[in-house]
Amino acid sequence: MIYRNATIEDIPAIAELQERYHVSTIKEEDKAGGFVTTLFTDQQFKELIEEENGVAIACDGDKVVAYVMAGSWKFWSAWPLFEHMIKDLPNTEYLGQVLTTENSYQYGPVCIDKEYRNMDVLPNIFEYSRIEFSKRYPILITFINQINGRSYNAHVNKLHMEVIKPFVFNNNNYYELGYDTSKKTPGSK
Repeated sequence: MIYRNATIEDIPAIAELQERYHVSTIKEEDKAGGFVTTLFTDQQFKELIEEENGVAIACDGDKVVAYVMAGSWKFWSAWPLFEHMIKDLPNTEYLGQVLTTENSYQYGPVCIDKEYRNMDVLPNIFEYSRIEFSKRYPILITFINQINGRSYNAHVNKLHMEVIKPFVFNNNNYYELGYDTSKKTPGSK
């Protein structure tokens, strides 16, 4: 498995993976295995790749089998949910610090082809992304829809992210989670 930053040429493969596992397009029988909720256009993928170096991918040969998105709060501010989270940063403390747009960044979504789950893909792609962003930010922040049990288990029990607090947005219940970017990812190589 190769872990690397995505390039513009990878966008069609990333978009195809997103379409298979997005909450609006996933097969009903696959939903229990986890899903992503943030929908990216090709232009947004391009901006995240070019401006933030914020798309890490896992490749099995030429096949993109997983992606992780990460970026500054400035990038994410275009989405209403992230704007809500940005406004709440001054009310949120993690690792003894009040969160700001300068000391934290937003990680996620992460998407892994179901054939590659329960392998070491998650900790390794997370570690690749963590190393990239730890150069700029000491704190990683993310959220998980409370109905997405598989994602909660993966992030809390496998990656050892910490639940900071629950929150509600647009009639959905979420957990806000944090991670100290100076820590190596458990289970990564």
